[in-house]
Amino acid sequence: MRKRLFLHFFLFIATFLSTLLAGAMHAGVNLLKKPEEIYKGLPFALTLMLILLGHELSHYFASRKHNVEATLPYFIPAPTIVGTFGAFIKMKSPITTRKALLDIGVSGPIAGFIISIMVSIIGLSISEVVPIKMTEGGIRLGDSLLFAFLSEIILDYQPAYQDVLLHPVAFAGWIGLFITSLNLIPVGQLDGGHIAYALFGERYTLLSKVLIPVMLLLGLLLWEGWALWGVLLLIFGLKHPPILYPEVSLDRKRRFIGLLAFAIFVLTFIPVPFKIS
Repeated sequence: MRKRLFLHFFLFIATFLSTLLAGAMHAGVNLLKKPEEIYKGLPFALTLMLILLGHELSHYFASRKHNVEATLPYFIPAPTIVGTFGAFIKMKSPITTRKALLDIGVSGPIAGFIISIMVSIIGLSISEVVPIKMTEGGIRLGDSLLFAFLSEIILDYQPAYQDVLLHPVAFAGWIGLFITSLNLIPVGQLDGGHIAYALFGERYTLLSKVLIPVMLLLGLLLWEGWALWGVLLLIFGLKHPPILYPEVSLDRKRRFIGLLAFAIFVLTFIPVPFKIS
């Protein structure tokens, strides 16, 4: 038990440090020359860790509520531009009903979505509007319907002539919304797969089989990352583990929540997340 707790703690600290490094580099800190300025990465690191922690702990407590044995979150540090590959929990006992599956599947994305909206609003309100020439040649972030709407109502700028330099808190919020959309793709054992299985049962497999070719096509037409994501999901498998009592149907409230989750997916989906300006 102690070894397991140590692993969770170690991965959490390692991921915090890797996101801190990423945040400092985004803040323009040369860590080789001025390592003491690593603290400038704190706004990004703390915000992103809060989003990931809120997402995974919501899964964990929903699992406990339905008497499903689950691990504490495993955080994944990574040498990427955001410092992490995210986090996950592992369910160690079967899920009994569709109700339990939907509650567990939807809890994380909704919690992460709410936190991401809050920090995005805060971060956008302190972001900087600059002439578009200042951002030429750099990596530009794509907009989801929701993030574009928030930017439009919070910031007074003209997209044709101006661009937004996101504050680290806003950047973490953007990542949180992007992670939400990725998790809500109704394939395999992603959160969206859990929700789709709870709503449609075995019929959801057809949806998964349709979405994989769509993702490969999007990878060819829009952003190559979609093709890579589609291949990874294909490798991990499209089938969902069965639940113990599939005959127990969902109530109207949970069907509404499940459909709401897919509405969130539409609002947070980014066709081209990254591109060179």
